[in-house]
Amino acid sequence: MDTPSIEAHRHGIALARPLLRALVLALAGAACFLAPWTAVAVLGAVLLAVAAVIAVVGVARWDRTHLSVSGNTLVVEHGFLRRRSASVSLTGTVFEVERTLLGRILGYGTVIAGELEIDCVPRRLTRLLQQR
Repeated sequence: MDTPSIEAHRHGIALARPLLRALVLALAGAACFLAPWTAVAVLGAVLLAVAAVIAVVGVARWDRTHLSVSGNTLVVEHGFLRRRSASVSLTGTVFEVERTLLGRILGYGTVIAGELEIDCVPRRLTRLLQQR
């Protein structure tokens, strides 16, 4: 059995979209409390609850996704209640790393290896893959 050379979560930028959605809903929910009607205040409470659920689910998904390179294998494990794992042998497999301008600035990219595509991969892991 190979021992992992490196293990990592996806880059923190993967949290930007769910946390931004949660923030927008939370601001809308807070604004609803300023209205003088009770029904709107109830809507505000619902929006705040939905925002909290979106934030918690987004962080839980990020936390439960692990990337590792062991020997010549790239392994991705994800899931909370039902764990899934996908792996690709790096020997003989053509893979590429795509980086947008924001990805180059913040240090993440998308790794495509065969049928497996993983976004928000940290720079330290992509550098290790490119060395192999």
